[in-house]
Amino acid sequence: MQAMFSPTKPSARRLFSRREWLAQFGGGIAGLAFVDMQFQEKLQAAEQSSSNPLAPKSPHFEPKAKAVISLFMSGGLSQVDSFDPKPELTRRHLEAPPRSLNIETFFPNPGTLLKSPFTFRRYGQSGLDISELFPETGACADDLAVIRSLHTASNNHAPATLQMMTGNLQPGRPCLGSWSIYGLGTENQNLPAFVVLLDKTGGPIGGPQNWSAGFIPGVYQGTPFSNQGDPLLDLSSPELVSSEHQRKRLDFIQSLNEIHLEVNQRESELAARMASYELAFRMQASAPEAVDLSSESVATKKLYGVEDEATEHFGRNCLLARRLVERGVRFVQLFGGANANDSWDAHKELEDNHRRRAAAVDKPIRGLLEDLKGRGLLDTTLVVLHTEFGRLPISQSIDGRDHSPYGFSCWMAGGGVRGGQVIGVTDDFGYKPVDEAYSVHDFHATILHLLGLDHTRLTFLHNGRDFRLTDVAGEIIEKAIA
Repeated sequence: MQAMFSPTKPSARRLFSRREWLAQFGGGIAGLAFVDMQFQEKLQAAEQSSSNPLAPKSPHFEPKAKAVISLFMSGGLSQVDSFDPKPELTRRHLEAPPRSLNIETFFPNPGTLLKSPFTFRRYGQSGLDISELFPETGACADDLAVIRSLHTASNNHAPATLQMMTGNLQPGRPCLGSWSIYGLGTENQNLPAFVVLLDKTGGPIGGPQNWSAGFIPGVYQGTPFSNQGDPLLDLSSPELVSSEHQRKRLDFIQSLNEIHLEVNQRESELAARMASYELAFRMQASAPEAVDLSSESVATKKLYGVEDEATEHFGRNCLLARRLVERGVRFVQLFGGANANDSWDAHKELEDNHRRRAAAVDKPIRGLLEDLKGRGLLDTTLVVLHTEFGRLPISQSIDGRDHSPYGFSCWMAGGGVRGGQVIGVTDDFGYKPVDEAYSVHDFHATILHLLGLDHTRLTFLHNGRDFRLTDVAGEIIEKAIA
């Protein structure tokens, strides 16, 4: 029953029916639950940003690797021209591709089958097949676990790069490096836990989104370094500002921030900013020393190709990466190739493009692997080489290749990896996996596993649910692990 006063009287008011009362009461309860979820989410973020969010943390289990050096070849390194030889392409060069392949292209007007312009040979006791593009890397073949059957979800550079970096095609997610620091912290409190080293021609498509902390506290994001001079802009204090004066100023700012934080304990952004002020002050003494290569021997610089114009920049980055992990930095991200300026994106003149790009990185990669091994660091440092996708076995623009997300190659070395092996098989044309297909989530799960982190347990509460790097997927590539 519903009672109602006359609406014509000024004092008239309406009584709720039982159904309406229950509906509004239920909405109020739901609203309280939503507010509580937001509170818990911000509280968790605040707890993780309080005190020292970068302090070393215990892994889920005994790790095989303590640090990661990621070598990302921007633009799409061709698998059939580097680590996955296909004699069938040579035999059927210029023929129409079999209809059974059902090749999907990014650009229209696909061409005929295109053989590799590069020869392959076997390297090391393991006899790994590696292209003439990478003879120096081939010298380290017995340390490499080459995965030939990776696949990703996009054949467009921006989303494919984002997925390789963050596990998701859309921007706004934390990257692999950020998840690693979030899970483990860092052993060096005077340097960033996560350092980014760009190609000399610039950064990758997507820019800083590729080393972003996304929705986890900003303290876990990557820090781009220069490999010469001051590693960061404006790192040095003005000439007339003494270290003592700067310390007093920071202490005063810190005291004000601490007062504010006591009243607003859920402001994780403030806690992260406070931590960044302190880190920046400590970096003024530590960072310049870390990037100063003058203490390195002539032989070491030659090993990395630092004094050769073609390899100088990437060689410096690789040598700097070794110096950083040696000093306790957890994750170093290097880029070989940049946005649209100079990358592996060989839609035409593939031979010239890949020779030039490989010449810039091949010797430094060997230098990095051999130097780490010689210093006893390779056992605890995971080195990975990867790209956003591969390239098609057919021609484009006569002598180029279009994008291919279905079956491309990467490799892992050191840090608990069983080297000297090939994992996964693509078809006779190098288009799609026919055995042991692995996703980007599998790749990420394996890296986290080698760091001692269970990818299903490394989560962060955001928008009312627990997120993780591998979303709801990911299987460890067991064959890669020693």
